[in-house]
Amino acid sequence: MIKQFIIAGLFITASVSAQKKAPADWQLLDPAADGVYGAGVEQAYKTLKGKKAKTVIVAVIDSGTDIDHEDLKDVIWTNPGEIPNNGIDDDKNGYVDDVHGWSFLGGKNGDINNESSELARMYFRLDKKFKDADTSSFSNDNAKEFAVYKNIKYTFLKEQFENEMELQSIQVFADYLENVKKDNNGKLSKSGLKNYKPKTKLETSIKKQLKFIMLIGMKPEEMDEEIAAGRKEIENKVKNSRINSDSIRRYVVGDDPENMTEHYYGCNRVQGPEALHGTHVSGIIAAMRNNNLGINGIADNVKIMPIRAVPNGDERDKDVANAIRYAVDNGASIINMSFGKYYSPNKKEVDEAVQYALSKDVLLVHAAGNESKNSDLDLSFPNSELLSGGTVNNWIDAGASSYNKGKNLIGSFSNYGKTKVDLFAPGVDIYSTIPGNKYISESGTSMASPSTAGVAALIRSYFPELKAGEVKAVLMKTAEKYNKKVYVPGAYKRRFIRLFGSKKVKKNVSELCVSGGFINANNAVKELMGLNKKK
Repeated sequence: MIKQFIIAGLFITASVSAQKKAPADWQLLDPAADGVYGAGVEQAYKTLKGKKAKTVIVAVIDSGTDIDHEDLKDVIWTNPGEIPNNGIDDDKNGYVDDVHGWSFLGGKNGDINNESSELARMYFRLDKKFKDADTSSFSNDNAKEFAVYKNIKYTFLKEQFENEMELQSIQVFADYLENVKKDNNGKLSKSGLKNYKPKTKLETSIKKQLKFIMLIGMKPEEMDEEIAAGRKEIENKVKNSRINSDSIRRYVVGDDPENMTEHYYGCNRVQGPEALHGTHVSGIIAAMRNNNLGINGIADNVKIMPIRAVPNGDERDKDVANAIRYAVDNGASIINMSFGKYYSPNKKEVDEAVQYALSKDVLLVHAAGNESKNSDLDLSFPNSELLSGGTVNNWIDAGASSYNKGKNLIGSFSNYGKTKVDLFAPGVDIYSTIPGNKYISESGTSMASPSTAGVAALIRSYFPELKAGEVKAVLMKTAEKYNKKVYVPGAYKRRFIRLFGSKKVKKNVSELCVSGGFINANNAVKELMGLNKKK
């Protein structure tokens, strides 16, 4: 579970284990029947007993999916119009040998894995244009773009500085732990951390902070792993922000990254070089149920269509728009999008793809984000709001909830928003599939989105007459309410500078999302079958 703590006066985000172990497959459980705020899936199947279902296709736009996983191979979509590996576009859809989906991140020279942030891409493009420009002769349009450049440059350099400082802070923390180990035969333990005598004021501060970190659930033996993970994450950010990503893209994929009219590029390698995220997402939605392997997915009559468009870094608007169109044109009725960013220079093209999905009755499910932000104030992309005005009703934005009934019911990392986040869904410590026939627990709104998409797939499967907007409406109407206040993700009132003293802010769930509740498949099924008691 993601927590925030301070090292040497700086905020650091790290993943620490929860204090209580999550029940197995808790996302399938029900608040009323099981006392756990899962999505009510198993209860829904009991309610649906005897009712026939129609198979639906769920597109997973992600980093890639292991289509040979033991718990997924039987639920992977197969293109009925394509003959495998003959090098011919048999179904004339523009994509050669797209037997099980498509990758917009691969080409004859390999596959894109690491990408820069959208902020970095915007900065380098504008810097190339304006770095040595004579601003005295600018037209109005150039002057406006130059103003954008100055803002982008400031934000980019500020982010670079913060990343460098974070790396320094991680190193200070690592050095402290090494000193503790030297006094304790190379090992970390609670007693060793407690008995270590700080040699400087900085070490005294770190010792106080370590005490707090252990209080929120981190064990001494996990600290080296967390430091390594934190260091890797920030180093990747720094590295990715410096690469000439457009040139790499042209070489690897072969398209022009700035040409938004290109649609038919990429390859059929849907797994890609790093498919953990997409495989985990796919398992939450559709891992084979009751096959005595691994886990049970949420939807029992579903085919997963893998579409690779999300690298390690920010996805490109061009790829997102094309991925949505590919999914729609090839029969998906639900699209899961466990990704997002805070800059979208080609939002118009993404909006057009979203509207295209709406015209074809396709439901889009999106992860709200993991920055503990109020989405009403910090809008992320893609989203349901159109540049041309208005919003679409075939879009669900999902925040992450926890199995911890009580004040910690909302994931501490989850974005929220009274008008922008539609509902909360299971997203903390979700056990699911990863490449190589393996399984692990992951946390994030990336898990809440497929929890929502899985429930939506269940509904569309058993109630195929419903339109996309009607599916959203019933899920919003039947969201499970919670009548006690919960902690607002990441909201702290600092009492001291450079120390941990803080007080979390509590609010009603109705102030944190539109529906005021948590997705519940059984509530929705009973509503659609006319079984909900009239109040």
